[in-house]
Amino acid sequence: MKASAFVYPWDVVGDPAAPDRIAGLGVEQATLAAAYHSTRALTPRHPRHRIVTAEHAAVLYPPGERWAGRVLRPYVAGDWAPGDAWGEAAGALAAAGLEVHTWVVLAHNSRLGAEHPHTSVVNAYGDRYPWAPCIAQPAVRAYLVDLAAEAAVRPGAQGTELESLGWYGLRHLHAHDKTGGVALGEAGEYLMSLCFCPDCREGYGEHGLDADKLAAVVRGALEPVWRGAADDGEGWSDVERLLGADAAAATLTWREHTARTLQEDAVTAVRAAAPEGFQVLLHADPVSYHCGANAGVDPAHILSRADGVVVPCMGGTAPLAPFAARAGLDTVLAANLTIVSGLGGSPATLAVDAARAQDAGATELRLYHAGLASDDDLAAVREALSGH
Repeated sequence: MKASAFVYPWDVVGDPAAPDRIAGLGVEQATLAAAYHSTRALTPRHPRHRIVTAEHAAVLYPPGERWAGRVLRPYVAGDWAPGDAWGEAAGALAAAGLEVHTWVVLAHNSRLGAEHPHTSVVNAYGDRYPWAPCIAQPAVRAYLVDLAAEAAVRPGAQGTELESLGWYGLRHLHAHDKTGGVALGEAGEYLMSLCFCPDCREGYGEHGLDADKLAAVVRGALEPVWRGAADDGEGWSDVERLLGADAAAATLTWREHTARTLQEDAVTAVRAAAPEGFQVLLHADPVSYHCGANAGVDPAHILSRADGVVVPCMGGTAPLAPFAARAGLDTVLAANLTIVSGLGGSPATLAVDAARAQDAGATELRLYHAGLASDDDLAAVREALSGH
């Protein structure tokens, strides 16, 4: 199977040894961040630094003229990725013999929510989630579609991977996060991720729901959860029990339609801007009501639009099955495996995990993350891929 390693521009820029080191892992591709959220990242081998603090979500290249005069526009990176950091890193990686694809994070932007609070998801209690732009809002959708097209199709890129192209909800590793004290369960996560901004309230109304009554039902359904009564074993049936089957179905219909049409528009925009043969993948979860970096999708729908998906397989290969059942001969099903021991990954079992993923339908591997991994982790990856 073809393998690609995730990389940040700051892993490469200023480190002449980085491109050959990454190529030497045995991967054929580098998936290089072109638009990314705020983060604090370790750089254990860089000659100039050990910690990079990306203070806010930003594009890692100079944004184009399309943003002139627009209120919602991408932020330029600071000293963690100045100028055309993506282009400089991509050129070095390509010179080392690697195929370079862009990695584009979309509906995950805390600075956007801080500076434009009205763009954020609002829960049933009226709390805003500044890290989560509401994808139902027309201005947000226009911003995300244009960002997808521009950030994906960078000079020299042969494809893209679009992350967070869907609903983002409560779950978020925020700075000094303190939200784990109560186990919400899958149903609680869904209820706490329902948005009640003006556009979503109107959307619920179009599906026969009174938004004020729905918010009250959500708050009432969550009361036992705050007392420790979360049930994480029933999935969607638990949502139906808490909201009522009809109301649950109406919320899901609204949210699925909103996410699907955004995904369609973004993929169409990327293809219009890209050369022929440009590959378009989505980071995806096969459960359509799930939120987060791996957007919940309908497998049949998304594989009819994109060239394939990148699927998290750190907890096992089960998420691959719904996509494999809908895959065509040329569909890319990339199993995303964490190779950083300190982040819970298991590079020592990479060969076994890759074989299991292939048996489950994976056609490619994604390795998270070549810049964050220790020397020992990278040595284990090289060993695993040498017989791959």
